[in-house]
Amino acid sequence: MKKSITPNQIKQNNRSLIYHYIYENKKVSQQDISYNLRLSRPTVTTNLSALEENGMISKDGQIDTEFVGRKASAYSIIPNYRISIGVEILEKEIKIIAVDLYGEKIDHMVSAINFEYNETYFKTLCNTILEFTDSLKIEDHQILGIGFAVQGLISPDKQTIVYGKILSCTGLSITELSQHLPFPCCFIHDADSAAISELWVSPELTDAFYLSLSKHLGAAIISQGQILSGKHGHSSTIEHIQMQPNGLPCYCGQKGCMETLLSMSSLLPGNENAEDFFKKVRQKEPASLERWNNFLTNLASSVNMLHLVYDTDFILGGYLAQYLCRQDLDFLHEKIQQLTPFSEAHDFLLISKMPKHNISIGAALPYIQAFLNDPAI
Repeated sequence: MKKSITPNQIKQNNRSLIYHYIYENKKVSQQDISYNLRLSRPTVTTNLSALEENGMISKDGQIDTEFVGRKASAYSIIPNYRISIGVEILEKEIKIIAVDLYGEKIDHMVSAINFEYNETYFKTLCNTILEFTDSLKIEDHQILGIGFAVQGLISPDKQTIVYGKILSCTGLSITELSQHLPFPCCFIHDADSAAISELWVSPELTDAFYLSLSKHLGAAIISQGQILSGKHGHSSTIEHIQMQPNGLPCYCGQKGCMETLLSMSSLLPGNENAEDFFKKVRQKEPASLERWNNFLTNLASSVNMLHLVYDTDFILGGYLAQYLCRQDLDFLHEKIQQLTPFSEAHDFLLISKMPKHNISIGAALPYIQAFLNDPAI
C-alpha cells in the first residue's frame, strides 16, 4: 500500500524547492518564486520568513521592473551559511582552500610542510588547518567537512588510501587526521578532485576524459556526469600505461610509463620554474621550444591511443592548463591527425575552464553538493 505524503513532508519539500530556486537564480522576488514554482503567496511568504530566520537567505536589494510602483524585495541565499574546506596534500607543502555554497573561494593558504607518515605530521597538518579555519571568523557548525586530495587511489568509502606510492602512504586511514579535527573528513584522489571541479563549472558536461597534467600525471573518466572509479577502484590510471619499455623508471616500479613522459616533473626537471620556461617557449627560444614540442608530441600519441578507446572530449587540465594556448591545441591536433586512422574533428580537445585551485576546490565540493542534495534543507 502506497504511503501518503504527510503535511510536514509537503512543507519540507516546499521549503527545499524555494531555497533551490533562489540558489539557482541568485536574486529573485517573492512573485517570481510563487509564479515559477506554482506555490501560493502565503506559502512562499511563510517559507521565506523561516529561511531568513534560519540565516539561509536574506533580502538583497530590490528587483527592477518595467512597471510603475513599489519595487519588489529581492532574496538571495547567504553563500557562507555553510562552507567546505579542501586540502591538497603534497610532498613538500599543503594547500588549503575554503569555498562557499557556490563553490567560490573565500580564502586560501599554502604552507610548507614536508609529508611524513607519522603522528607529528598529522598533528601539524591538522593544527595548520584549524589555524586557517579560525582565521575565517566563522562557527564550527558552518563547516560541512574537509576533503583531503592526495596523490593516490582511495577506497570506495573514501576512508583509506589503498595505493599511495608517491607519498609512501598506502594504508593511511582518515582517522589519523579526523581524530584531531572537529569536522567530517574524507580522502579523494587528486585527479578525481580536479575533474569534480571541472564538472562544477561546466554543468552541461556529461562525458569526457579529463587529463590532469600536474607535477604527476593523473586522469579521470567522466560518464553521464559522474566520475567512474571502476570495479577495483583504479579506472583511468593512465599514468601507468607503458609507452616506452626501455624508458625512464616510473615510481610504480616499471619503465617508460606515461607518467615519465607527460608529468610536469618530466617536463621541468629539478627546480625549473614553469613561468620562466613558458616565457622562453612563447619567445621561441630553440632549446625550450624543442623540449615543449617533444612533450606535446608524446601527449598527442597518448591522447590518440586513449581516444581510440573512448571517443569523447578530452579536457587538458591540471597545473599545466594555465600555460596552454590555441596554438598548442593546433599542434596536438595536427600530430593526432598523423596517427589516427580516422578523420578527426577539431572539437574534442579542450583546455580546462578551471586551471587554478582546481584540486583543492574539487576536494571541498562533494560536501557542498551533499548539502545541496539534502532534502531536509
